[in-house]
Amino acid sequence: MANMQPLRREDHPELEELFRLYDESMTFVPNSLFTMARRPEILRAFSELITQIWRTGTVPVGLKPLIAIVASTAAGCRYCQAHETVDAKLRGVDQAKIAEIWNFERSPLYDDAERAALRFARDASVVPNAVTPQHFEDLREHWDEGEIVEMLAVIGLFGFLNRWNDSMATDLEDIPDAFAGSTIGTHGWEPGKHRTAP
Repeated sequence: MANMQPLRREDHPELEELFRLYDESMTFVPNSLFTMARRPEILRAFSELITQIWRTGTVPVGLKPLIAIVASTAAGCRYCQAHETVDAKLRGVDQAKIAEIWNFERSPLYDDAERAALRFARDASVVPNAVTPQHFEDLREHWDEGEIVEMLAVIGLFGFLNRWNDSMATDLEDIPDAFAGSTIGTHGWEPGKHRTAP
């Protein structure tokens, strides 16, 4: 059960335009945003940051949510893992590839460029000072400097979101819970502290 209940959408018509962006891009508005809405200026700034990270640059659109899944897995945030499985699907990533995310180092569904990016996401999310020059050598074999910055922006964004949602114990919405269960469920999917109270 959440440590702080989300606000009700209907009580904040001044934020409706922002909420509609999430209806259009994710098909639902995350409960985390309804909690953040207690400080609309933070919500607006956060929403602008995520929009810029997600909608600009040259990193393939399907790789960004995969980076987010691995970063969130490393940090232990089930809420963000579930959300990003939905996001990956909406961005055209094959469901079999999403299901293999736990096995990205060995799965033939991932190439060396993706492995370098996902390894960087995993390691930077656990202990940032454990990232080594070797991570950057591996990345530079496949990605330019701007793309590496984009990847680290995704990792940093989810560092914020992982801490936000795990500290708040944000209740997981039905859509991402069901999709994560059907896609990565064979690997022990469990919403943990983000399970909605009965």
